[in-house]
Amino acid sequence: MADQVTSLDDLAKAVTDDIGGVQGEPETPREPVRDDLGRSYATGRRKDATARVWIKPGSGKVTVNGKELKVYFARPVLQMILNQPFQVAGVEGEFDVMATVKGGGLSGQAGAVKHGISRALQLYDPSLRSPLKAAGFLTRDSRVVERKKYGRAKARRSFQFSKR
Repeated sequence: MADQVTSLDDLAKAVTDDIGGVQGEPETPREPVRDDLGRSYATGRRKDATARVWIKPGSGKVTVNGKELKVYFARPVLQMILNQPFQVAGVEGEFDVMATVKGGGLSGQAGAVKHGISRALQLYDPSLRSPLKAAGFLTRDSRVVERKKYGRAKARRSFQFSKR
């Protein structure tokens, strides 16, 4: 053993010397990812729904499958879900969103568009990554419906027991 570690400071110095820098610090800063039209693209998923989302600077107009937000997602709760990433990042009304979404129901589709908006925002402006990640918007919600089993009425529910 060449170096004897006798204190926590010595251990921290030895670890940073082996790694070559401070742990947790990225080697290179993230670069914005944009196409020729100045848009960022991301895919969002929730339950069985998949959303393809493009964002670009604009007036805050949201289009889902060619329809306005208030027409496609009529329930205020679903509209609120879509606006959460902008509120957390503090950029409400600064980006236009164009999304196409397939599969699942309206609730899953709203969650998929929210996930796609969050991912596209952090690609457009990497400084928005930390508040979106802290709010949990960059993590795909992996909960899906459990499949029906044979010999059961539903996934876990048994048929009603009859004594006679």
